[in-house]
Order: sequence, then C-alpha cells, then structure tokens
Amino acid sequence: MKVSYKDKNVWITGASSGIGEALAYAFAREGARLILSSRRTDELERVAARCRELGSEASIVLLDLAVSSQLEKAADEVLATFGHVDVLVNNGGISQRSIVAETPIDVDRRIMEVDYFSGVVLTKKVLPAMLQRGKGHIVAVSSITGKFGFSYRSAYAAAKHAIHGFYESLWAEEHRNGIDVTIICPGRVHTNVSLNAITKTGEAYGIMDHGQDGGISSEQCAREIIKAMNAKKVEAYIGGREILMVYFKRYIPWLFYKLVTKVKPT
Repeated sequence: MKVSYKDKNVWITGASSGIGEALAYAFAREGARLILSSRRTDELERVAARCRELGSEASIVLLDLAVSSQLEKAADEVLATFGHVDVLVNNGGISQRSIVAETPIDVDRRIMEVDYFSGVVLTKKVLPAMLQRGKGHIVAVSSITGKFGFSYRSAYAAAKHAIHGFYESLWAEEHRNGIDVTIICPGRVHTNVSLNAITKTGEAYGIMDHGQDGGISSEQCAREIIKAMNAKKVEAYIGGREILMVYFKRYIPWLFYKLVTKVKPT
C-alpha cells in the first residue's frame, strides 16, 4: 500500500547520521515536512540543507536524548510550531560494548534513558494531538537485540526489549483509534553505531565492528522502514542473514543458544 507523506509533519530523532539521516532524505523525497533532532547543530544543518535540495521543508530542533529536561521542552516547541506531528520516528540511541561484570549501573541507566525513556516521553507528548485528530504513526527503532540478549550489550538489549513491551502495548490500546505503531528491528546496518557505542567507562568504543562494517546500507534500511510503515506492520526485521537468529530463538532455541556463543560480538 502506497502512503503519501507529502506535507506530513515527520519528526525524526537521531537525524544527524546513520539510519536517521537516511530516513530524512527518504521522507524528503516523499515531500514530507521534516523536523530533525539530534545534539549536533552542524550535522543537522547539513542534513536539513540536503533535504531542502530534495524539495522538502526541513527544520531543526536541538535535542540531547540523555537530558530528560530537554525532551518535553523540545516537544512543546514542535507542537507550538507545527500544531501536530503526523509521524514520530524515535530513532536516536546509543549502543554498548562492555560486559555485565564490569559495567557500572550509571552506564546502564544512561543507555536506558537514551534508548528507552526518551522515546516514551516524546511519544506521550505527541500522542494526545494524534488521538484528537484520529490519526498518526509512531515508529520505534529497536534492534534484533530487542528480541534476544547478546554479549557486550546487556543494557542495550534491555532497553530494546523494553521498547517492544511499551510500543506493543501502545498499539494494542490505540490502533483502533487510528494510531499506527511500527517497531523496527535492524540487524547489521553500516553506520557509526559501534564507533559511538559506550564502554564501561562511558567513553566511546571508537572501533568499527566487523559485522557492522559488512552490514546493509542505511539507505536500504530507510527504504525498508518506509515499506514496513506503508504496510502498517507492527514489527519488522531488516538486515541480512543475522535476522535468522530471531527465528532460531523463537522456533529452534537449542540452535540459537549454540550459535549465540560462537558469533563474534564485536
């Protein structure tokens, strides 16, 4: 089913790079009115300029997902300026590269704040206007790690698992009221996610994972996300052969547990 995003207000977090940037360009080609958020002004301005070249209106709203006080303020700014949000894409987040035994609880809390709670806050802010209008689409970018745990990603996997519980519940409550919800589970996508992942010290990992390096492009991922949205899927898996791990866990758990200890985690 082809859905028109022309003149729709589309708010994307984590829009300055990776999947968020690719989604911004994909929606720009559809004629959407874009609201782009991240922490980096210069990168957001670069993405916004490209979106305008593609024929779209594009505005930036600076937002650090780790700072809870900024979230409601940013949402109020967006709603005051645009009146409503047609599509909210909770894409921004951080990954992790550290084992449980060496990871301080502050790192777990930071990842949960960025990857889970930030999206919940923004969702709750834009939802009332969606319900009033009887339509809206909320997209949560999770991960296949939201379907199973994996070494060096305990807090990241926990946050992504939480995303599924929250957004599946939201869909169950509101899909009859015109609210579409789509949970996206990317596998390996060639982005800087491993470079920016945080270690036990809270510092950036700074290394490109072998698996990440061989992943699908962010542009292909963005196309698949929009395809899943158009089909009104509640959950979509996007990637290469690593997606099979989701099905192994579900249908052949003994094979999953055998393989998961052999797959190189970094």
